[in-house]
Amino acid sequence: MRERVEYAVAATLLALLRILPLSLSYRCGYAVARLLDRLLPKLRKVAGRNLSMAFPELPLAEHRRITDGVFRTVGRMLVALARFPSINKQNVGEWISYEGLEHYQAAKKQGRGVLVATAHLGNWELSAFAHALMTEPMNVMIRPLDNPLVDQLVEDRRTLSGNRLIFKKDAARSVLKALKNNEPVGILIDQNTTPSEGVFINFFGKLACAGVGFVKLAHHSQAPVIPGFAIWDEPTQHYILHFLPEVPLIGDPATDTQRIHTVLEDIIRQHPDQWMWIHRRWKTRPPGEPSLY
Repeated sequence: MRERVEYAVAATLLALLRILPLSLSYRCGYAVARLLDRLLPKLRKVAGRNLSMAFPELPLAEHRRITDGVFRTVGRMLVALARFPSINKQNVGEWISYEGLEHYQAAKKQGRGVLVATAHLGNWELSAFAHALMTEPMNVMIRPLDNPLVDQLVEDRRTLSGNRLIFKKDAARSVLKALKNNEPVGILIDQNTTPSEGVFINFFGKLACAGVGFVKLAHHSQAPVIPGFAIWDEPTQHYILHFLPEVPLIGDPATDTQRIHTVLEDIIRQHPDQWMWIHRRWKTRPPGEPSLY
């Protein structure tokens, strides 16, 4: 019953956000995000703790402003997701444009596929969706949502532009197959993981446990790694899909994972209100170190 109720709410919300005028849809999306903020106060608490560690030099008021921006980012994402069925090759330019596409194109010419390192920054759903319309479809690694009905609703939208989904349970084989076919694969790399699956790296001046699966796939396939992020641009009121230069890897999991996260940290610092600080990114600690939350 709970799953069905959650599905009904999600489906109704997406339908509403799709049919409303865009400006009103954004206001509605922001209102939903503010409601989420009120109903789940632990999210803002986690964000406050993360920001106090990452930006100790900033005043509390600035931490609150950044957190407010995070929820606005969530609201914008809801609007875009709701409108995926209406976004096509003819109008996708109204939503998003490229910066640095030449980096992706140069990587693709190597003929070994492309590993796109992305994060919960800006609008990661729209970036993959739009890239399929503007250039070519992608393979996108996902973790199913806890509610299977809502998960199917989201998956149906993710594949509307031609993208293919890769589930984590059979990720390695599917990723390597796609890369062998010179296809792009997008993977979110910014979440906390366990010591058995990752290494500790420096991230915003604190040790964070980061998965090494991504760089191991890169080492095995020799596919180039290109960071890519869809960032909201307030002056133009649309997103810019930034592709950054290829990250050179040396074959050492710890060193290469640090290199990629250093790039990620740099772009988060440029757009701090568009990264999901509400995730307990520094949850896993080295042996003997107390919890930070």
